[in-house]
Amino acid sequence: MPPILQRLQQATKMSRRKILLLVLGCSTVTLLIHQGTQLSWYPKLFPLSCPPLRDPPSRPKHMTVAFLKTHKTAGTTVQNILFRFAERHNLTVALPHPSCEHQFCYPRNFSAHFVHPATRPPHVLASHLRFDRAELQRLMPPGTVYVTILREPAAMFESLFSYYNQYCPAFRRVPNASLEAFLRAPEAYYRAGEHFAMFAHNTLAYDLGGDNERSPRDDAAYLAGLIRQVEEVFSLVMIAEYFDESLVLLRRLLAWDLDDVLYAKLNARAAGSRLAAIPAALARGRIPRLGPSECCPAAPRVPEFRPPSRSLSPPALPSQESSLGPHPAPAPSGPFLPEGLDPLTELGGASPYLSPPP
Repeated sequence: MPPILQRLQQATKMSRRKILLLVLGCSTVTLLIHQGTQLSWYPKLFPLSCPPLRDPPSRPKHMTVAFLKTHKTAGTTVQNILFRFAERHNLTVALPHPSCEHQFCYPRNFSAHFVHPATRPPHVLASHLRFDRAELQRLMPPGTVYVTILREPAAMFESLFSYYNQYCPAFRRVPNASLEAFLRAPEAYYRAGEHFAMFAHNTLAYDLGGDNERSPRDDAAYLAGLIRQVEEVFSLVMIAEYFDESLVLLRRLLAWDLDDVLYAKLNARAAGSRLAAIPAALARGRIPRLGPSECCPAAPRVPEFRPPSRSLSPPALPSQESSLGPHPAPAPSGPFLPEGLDPLTELGGASPYLSPPP
């Protein structure tokens, strides 16, 4: 065979091989692009960036909660949230013994015997009681999360005076049921040791298990010790004036869903039924004569939320979410609210509690 013909045959064979390889290469690249597999192998071959961030594993919902329901602090709304959660998840709710009526024999010191035997041991406790740490630990299962709620003292005292006007002897003595008259001379009407006297003198200190007759001016160390006890026991201290923000913290603490903390405002008074606003001078100068701004302390140092010490520790807390945007009304930063917290965004819309509760 002539050399020229042999070269032509060899060139033809090489061209066919190149065409075949080119077709196979194009087909492979097309298949990879179509299936998107290049996204999985490309970073491994060429690690030019950090691996993608992964969401933290979700925690199971916390099912054991003890809520210290204080007086005239929007506690009924929180109680309703807890009761609905318990019903939805078939949990046992602690109910008062029939002899205690609808409260756990308040104002007596709480005892586990005040709980109806059919509701022991409970998962949820949320009715009025006077706090006793040892008795609650004896009643509630290990790992229970303890929560309470406080309110600005002057507004709370006005609500107490209006609601318990016919039950508290100190309030009944006031001529014409005048709140201003009571604040101008509280010693003229208050008698220590009377039934329901605590509603006229340091109500929150009493509800928290403290001695409402101890004055912070005479015994500052006692008040500081009471605040430390509150911070040790309670994983979250809600603030009524920042109810939605408090609900966001409660939801994060317990790893609940949004539906679990939806609420309707309960036991709210009409605006016309409220007494006249307390004069600023009286609120500053007279209420403290009965104790630390009428309540336990005035806005104690409350952490955002954290596990309590010792045996009351709840599960590990989730990581902080990113900023949720601006709030339509100014809210305090610091111990009460995490920076950037927007309850309207997290709770899903407008809320009736943007104004202080009654």
